Amino acid sequence: MGKALEGKRIVIAGSRKTDEMSILIEKQGGIPVVRSLQGTVFLADKQVEPDLRRFVEEGADWAIFTTGIGTETLLNLAEKMDIQESFLQVIRQAKVASRGYKTYAFLKKLDIKPVAVDEDGTTKGLVRALDGQNFSGKRVMVQLHGENAPTLIKFLEDNGASVLQLLPYQHIAPEREAVETLCQELLNNEVDAVCFTTAIQVRSLFDFAREQGYASEILQAFKEKALAAAVGKVTAEALEEEGVERLVVPENERMGAMVIKLCKHYDNVMESK
Repeated sequence: MGKALEGKRIVIAGSRKTDEMSILIEKQGGIPVVRSLQGTVFLADKQVEPDLRRFVEEGADWAIFTTGIGTETLLNLAEKMDIQESFLQVIRQAKVASRGYKTYAFLKKLDIKPVAVDEDGTTKGLVRALDGQNFSGKRVMVQLHGENAPTLIKFLEDNGASVLQLLPYQHIAPEREAVETLCQELLNNEVDAVCFTTAIQVRSLFDFAREQGYASEILQAFKEKALAAAVGKVTAEALEEEGVERLVVPENERMGAMVIKLCKHYDNVMESK
């Protein structure tokens, strides 16, 4: 493959395995730059307890689960609050939807069979599975993980649902300095590619850019110069929701595969010249 990334500044937006990714990029002649946009996801048990109790007391017509770990955490928290049986009863009386194979597997262990399941692990896939269901006047609980799901929530509310969001894990934004530095680098066309490993990193970048009033300029940078690389479908979906159209996504959802996909992209660009 040669030195596909020769002289290119490749930003790593994650906080895990940055050394390994840097070595992979350097082997291809690239210049790795770490700008962590991950922030911190923390267990927000005290914050979610009132909403969890409300869900159990009021019930719901639908219960939508988006992550396995978040679903398990809600179950454990309900046990700690001494309302686990009631929690499970409310879920079993509702229609259940599930995103992701880990979520589906955990619900299966609880002998709960969803009536709607995504086909590809994405929120859009879940929305497609829910399309055609009647949500008018329905009470819907949505379990989220660290961040909101604007596409899903908008779909439900546009179709007349009353939505209760349960976030057992919440997100603390990354260091402002790291995000600001990356924004300035993008605005100055100093970045050739940005490697995103979670949807949260995408939200961190664009939320900050909107707050500063230059989100459209950041989006333009991704159209003209910087290439976005996503580790998998969920991260790619977040980029697409923000309007990023030029992106590469490996079939094998691994960091190494993402770097290889990036290399192939630049190899193809060189061959086409």
